[in-house]
Amino acid sequence: MDGRVGRGVREVYAKVYTIPAMGHLSTHVLDTAHGCPAAGLKVTLQRLDAGQWSTLKALALNHDGRADAPLLDASSMAAGRYRLLFEVAGYFRARGVALPDPPFIDVVTLEFGIADAQGHYHVPLLCSPWSYSTYRGS
Repeated sequence: MDGRVGRGVREVYAKVYTIPAMGHLSTHVLDTAHGCPAAGLKVTLQRLDAGQWSTLKALALNHDGRADAPLLDASSMAAGRYRLLFEVAGYFRARGVALPDPPFIDVVTLEFGIADAQGHYHVPLLCSPWSYSTYRGS
């Protein structure tokens, strides 16, 4: 193969597969009690500004347990303190799970920081009516 063809293939590949570096925030919630995505679970994203939490977005997760779009896209990413509120008890009640009153876990609140507005921050949650786990995903 001559250099011209190879160079052309590389240029097309770069146009199709190169993703520009842009920051964003995403989440994914898995229901570990039922072994499935937490479809319909309500999530609220808040940011700490001048000592007060302000709501940026409230949504219900799709069939895959994800938001349909980034929670924060490149244009809205900013360094700062954030929190995600996951309405776990409401989700399990909607699935027909009998929970005590009050439930052991009602709303999971995860506070985290974004230091690099160009970075990808993924905050997954694994949950059941009795436990939860999280980590910084990729």
